[in-house]
Amino acid sequence: MARAREPLDGRLDEAMRILVQSQAILTKARTEFLSQMADFQRQHAETVRRLDALERHCMERFSRIEVILIDHGRILQALPGAVREKIGFKPPTQQG
Repeated sequence: MARAREPLDGRLDEAMRILVQSQAILTKARTEFLSQMADFQRQHAETVRRLDALERHCMERFSRIEVILIDHGRILQALPGAVREKIGFKPPTQQG
């Protein structure tokens, strides 16, 4: 005669319960991770956008400063001659 199946002392049921519980924990952790990753990606994109805007702003300022410095350099080079002319200084004539 065929023998009746013997119970596995609930070990299979317990293992299945633990497996289902572990899968639920894993699914929750994955969902939280994906949510955090999406938040990070949004923050990263905003940071990159702000840094790009800051870089453009700085480059525009540096360009304006460069123009001013070039103009000031030109003025400073012309200053000694302008001062001489203003005070009426005439270099001595060379006698030959």
